[in-house]
Amino acid sequence: MNIVVCLKQVPGTTEVKIDPQTNTLIRQGIENIINPFDTYAIEEGVRLREKHGGKVTVITMGPPQAEAALREAVSLGADAAVLLSDRAFAGADTWATAYTLSRAVAKLQPCDLIICGRQTIDGDTGQVGPEMAEMLQLPFIAYVSRIEEIADGKLRVRRMVEEGHEVMETTLPAVITVSKEINVPRLPSLRGIMKSKSAAIPVWGVRELEVDEKMVGLAGSSTQVIKVFFPQRVHQAEMLEGDLDTRVDTLIDRLRSARVC
Repeated sequence: MNIVVCLKQVPGTTEVKIDPQTNTLIRQGIENIINPFDTYAIEEGVRLREKHGGKVTVITMGPPQAEAALREAVSLGADAAVLLSDRAFAGADTWATAYTLSRAVAKLQPCDLIICGRQTIDGDTGQVGPEMAEMLQLPFIAYVSRIEEIADGKLRVRRMVEEGHEVMETTLPAVITVSKEINVPRLPSLRGIMKSKSAAIPVWGVRELEVDEKMVGLAGSSTQVIKVFFPQRVHQAEMLEGDLDTRVDTLIDRLRSARVC
């Protein structure tokens, strides 16, 4: 069974700064980690490989330093990794990101299952998984909390919904996004760490993927970030004067004028 897991390297802190000129995150000097939701995708891919055999390949799109996230994924049990890195990929929104990832998945064919985390902690959109499925013309299931069975070219899963859960079945190949309820990610083993240090990680750019530069990065993005800023928090306090009855009456009047009561 050939499995592809998509991951993203994200800032490991909420104390990030925004470049006012480009409206992008300033990543210099900030520790980066694998997107937490993607660790569950890696773990599930490895578990399926252990049960059904085959190969797990992890891919990510990002700058050269994103290679560290791929090596960590190899230490967690992935068999191979591919870094999608090119200056033309910079500034991509979810659509352009999904397009680039989908071209990489197509290059890795044959592929039985593509697994993504439910969302990333920096963007929180949850759009890349379903967009990839649409571009690859594959069935898609979101919020998978358990893989029930894989047999006879079909996948049966349990997915989370507001009212509880539902069981769905689809044909393979397919794309799924998984929630954190699906498993408990393992720690890297000593053998895995040693393997990750020596793993050969190819870098694919526009030429290797054979894509039009107008379809990737900022040029291929349907949306653009006009402005990013942190909301200003204003705290204001006022001390009420007078005796207790006067302060109570004043407080009630203020609440009524604010339509609180």
